Amino acid sequence: MDGGMDGWWDGWMGGWVGGLEDGQGMDGGMKGWVDGWMDGQIDGWMDGRMGESVGGWVGGRMPSPGASPSPSPLLPSSSPLPSRKAGPPCGSSPPAGPLRSPPRAAAAFNGRRGRRRPVPSHPGPVPPGPSRPIPAMARLPLLLALGLGLGLGLGLAAKSPYQQVLQHSRLRGRQHGPNVCAVQKLIGTNRKYFTNCKQWYQRKICGKSTVISYECCPGYEKVPGEKGCPAALPLSNIYETLGVVGSATTQLYSDRSNLRPEIEGPGSFTIFAPSNEAWASLSAETLDSLVSNVNIELLNALRYHMVNKRVLTDDLKHGTTLNSMYQNLPIQIHHYPNGIVTVNCARLLKADHHATNGVVHVIDKVISTTTNSIQHIVETEESLETLRAAVAASDLNSLLESEGQYTLLAPTNEAFEKIPRETLNRILGDPEALRDLLNHHILKSAMCAEAIIAGLTMETLEGTTLDVGCSGEELTLNGKPIIANKDILATNGVVHFVNELLIPDSAKTLFELAQESEVSESMNFFRQAGLSSHLTGSERVTLLAPVNDVFKDKPISVDSNMKNLLLNHIVKDQLSSKYLYHGQKLQTLGDKELRVFVYRNNLCIENACIAAHDKRGRFGTLFSVDKMLTPPTGSVMDVLKADHRFSTLVAAIQSAGLTENLNRPGTYTVFAPTNEAFRAMPQGELNKLMGNAKELGNILRFHMADEILVSGAVSALVRLKSMQGDKLEVSAKNNIIHVNKEPVAESDIMATNGVIHAVNSVLQPQASRPQERGDEPADPALEIFKQASALSKVSQRNPRLAPVYSRLLAKMKENSGGF
Repeated sequence: MDGGMDGWWDGWMGGWVGGLEDGQGMDGGMKGWVDGWMDGQIDGWMDGRMGESVGGWVGGRMPSPGASPSPSPLLPSSSPLPSRKAGPPCGSSPPAGPLRSPPRAAAAFNGRRGRRRPVPSHPGPVPPGPSRPIPAMARLPLLLALGLGLGLGLGLAAKSPYQQVLQHSRLRGRQHGPNVCAVQKLIGTNRKYFTNCKQWYQRKICGKSTVISYECCPGYEKVPGEKGCPAALPLSNIYETLGVVGSATTQLYSDRSNLRPEIEGPGSFTIFAPSNEAWASLSAETLDSLVSNVNIELLNALRYHMVNKRVLTDDLKHGTTLNSMYQNLPIQIHHYPNGIVTVNCARLLKADHHATNGVVHVIDKVISTTTNSIQHIVETEESLETLRAAVAASDLNSLLESEGQYTLLAPTNEAFEKIPRETLNRILGDPEALRDLLNHHILKSAMCAEAIIAGLTMETLEGTTLDVGCSGEELTLNGKPIIANKDILATNGVVHFVNELLIPDSAKTLFELAQESEVSESMNFFRQAGLSSHLTGSERVTLLAPVNDVFKDKPISVDSNMKNLLLNHIVKDQLSSKYLYHGQKLQTLGDKELRVFVYRNNLCIENACIAAHDKRGRFGTLFSVDKMLTPPTGSVMDVLKADHRFSTLVAAIQSAGLTENLNRPGTYTVFAPTNEAFRAMPQGELNKLMGNAKELGNILRFHMADEILVSGAVSALVRLKSMQGDKLEVSAKNNIIHVNKEPVAESDIMATNGVIHAVNSVLQPQASRPQERGDEPADPALEIFKQASALSKVSQRNPRLAPVYSRLLAKMKENSGGF
């Protein structure tokens, strides 16, 4: 890469300077830059990259004379912690070899178009004779071919998630010797996991603490007196291999069931062998039924764990099935992104143990045959009676019978009984809400419990998401341990029984959406005002519900005025905030018209800004807003006249002839000085201002802007152009709006043609303020030339820059009277 960058720089600079020096000006420089860039890029890449690759390989494999052998990047490092030389700890390739091609020499130009003289990539004499580099266009196909070959090679070398996790475990264990893997073991259990990068640092599985232990990676064993696990396990037949990989019980039962001759003889098999602990965890009844009839039941069970071909973990693709050696019944394979592989929801513990006649994978359960679909499980399970009726009513039978890989979070009868009868009857009687409810319980992919070792988000058929996680041995949904029975395998997925109903927003009323939310206080007021029918029925509306903090320490009485105000918080039609646009008009149930304002950092409806994401229910949408909404009641002038605090301002507006402006339709922001603001002015200055209509109009226009700015739009500094021409600087500090550093006494007094913010001082335009500095030149370029004397000397000597410098110097003398 160094060579490529140096070559690019040499070509770029050579082309640019060569083009300029040949008298072709800027066009020649640009043309030379392009040509030189291409030649230098390809020269440098070919020379530098190939030199580095070969040098690194030779340096890593063949030590130079007189030097001690350099360790191969593939051998484990003795350093216990990742170092800069070793590269990043997670997801990195092995470090490059110790020898690198030296940096390229400084650029050497040979005239026009910036051609570089040949510079050796490695120290040593330059061979005699003229250098004849391959032309750039001739090298380009070779470069493309090399890149294509590299891309194909990388594609072929892509590892499965299991192999990636195993590789990470190897990297973590390499300081303990070759072929040592780091594993995380749950404290107090025998459960072990090859670790990925995230788990390595968190040291947790399912929220429980783990300890790190080091053991031989699959396929290797220790040698007395040597570090690590340098020896590969002896290659033998499957029967013998079972005894050395932690599945001696499977080996024993293979002998008893007369399977031994088959797995000792010729062939190519794969066996998913239950660990010793897996057999021991079977119930006494199940185990007795197997061993009491070894020639039939036990033999059939073992043959169901076998496949009549060699299958490695890279071949175990997610969502595929393998035909077992027992009546060709399918075995379901799931290979998850976190590296966990399951076989009929049994986790692969140690994989890819090669044998002379196949492969052995050790799993953590004894698996059983699966012949029933998800629909069949729903139809035959007594605890799913209510679910069965709901599935039939929503016509989802065909989906649950179809081919695919789904996860059904099946609510039990108990789960349905926990919700209010009124709510249940409403949903069961509404086909669309019922279908949304059931689709919310179906995940788009099969998820076995063993694959969940940390929280993850899963998408449902309804299009929503559920947070699926675990806490110790329990699975959780949205943080609650509500899964009662897990991993009931079906031909088209897996079923987990849940003892709590998961009702999606799309099946809820507005009142149900607001339960246990930040707008619960608002809902109480709507209920007291007798507006419940609008929020629980089939009327399409959008509710603007103020958050609870709005009512903190503010006693609210629900009278007729309050009821009318609450009616104006209910907008006709079911809206979505992502489709709202600036200037849009909304009609309320109180027959008011509300305006939508879209700002860089907020979306507001009149003075109330949306404080959280929408919640879209069955018929209504909930917008949580940060204020009680105040619908406009008249024009700016009407509002000012109706408020006694602005009587002096009204008189001033009339005197300045601005009344008509503030009555006509528009989008005004008015920072309205109160009577107190005018009283704070010296009496003489006030009388002079009121007696000069032109100056008064100028001052009043400085308090107005021709766009609507509500307080919710101000988070940092906002600059408004006043109707007088100067800028108004509006900012927020400690939840108080300031204009030109003066605090706003009351904000967001809404009018039909704008918004009013009351201020207790009269703002002064820039022209009325004393200048802090009057000696600055009008043109910043003049100041640069004034301060940069060295630059001026160079400019005078340069024939191209001298005329420009002379003109600027003359202009500066004219404006500032010389230096």
